[in-house]
Amino acid sequence: MNKVLSQQYFSRPTVQVARSLIGKYLVRSIDGRAIAGKIIEVEAYVGPQDKACHASKGRTKRTDVLFGPPGQSYVYLIYGMYHCLNVVTEQEEFPAAVLIRAIEVDGVLIDGPGRLCRALQIDRSLNRIDLTTQEFLWFEDRGGRIVQGQIASLPRIGVDYAGVWAMKLWRFRLQAALKAGTRRNRE
Repeated sequence: MNKVLSQQYFSRPTVQVARSLIGKYLVRSIDGRAIAGKIIEVEAYVGPQDKACHASKGRTKRTDVLFGPPGQSYVYLIYGMYHCLNVVTEQEEFPAAVLIRAIEVDGVLIDGPGRLCRALQIDRSLNRIDLTTQEFLWFEDRGGRIVQGQIASLPRIGVDYAGVWAMKLWRFRLQAALKAGTRRNRE
């Protein structure tokens, strides 16, 4: 039985939510058809002190969604061309989120937040939507279990500017996917 993840699920500490999302499913409804991808890799961004978190520079029009209720989407554009999908976590007024970096759809790894958003047709029109309502875009628990030893904890990617915050082991990736990605990168 597929269970849509609730607002309460996302109201927990961000790093805990991030790790627990590995093995869950991201589901996108496009023209009445559901596309589901098993979540393979995520990154946690935890509050205003985290220099890698967009909210570290304060509350702006762009980052306002991070201060909202847990379970909302935060979709933004990077490099003027790639969208990234995050889910807001913790409590209102504490800006934190989890970036979805990679999923597996029908045995195919979609690696990278920009590729993921392109494959699922996610753009800023889906910013600030409720991801707990099973409409447009949502997360599901499909009953599969991932044991802690199967999850690698790694530094986050592309946040060198964040100093010591860049070295936080807040990127989580399914070990089997990590090995496959390493092989692919050498080819």
